[in-house]
Amino acid sequence: MNHAVSWEQKVLEIKPKLFRKDMLADLNEVLKREGQQGWELVNAVQCAAMNPVLLFLKRPR
Repeated sequence: MNHAVSWEQKVLEIKPKLFRKDMLADLNEVLKREGQQGWELVNAVQCAAMNPVLLFLKRPR
């Protein structure tokens, strides 16, 4: 029997920071919070240095 999993998706935008360590702290905080709610990171994209980072997440419905 084939039970296809249905996924819920969302995209989060993380604003850029001047210092890399501050940006990493923000990313870690967001990923921890979202992970506690069952979200899994699928991909992260930043097109240029001072552009926002887009986090693509999913979780089963």
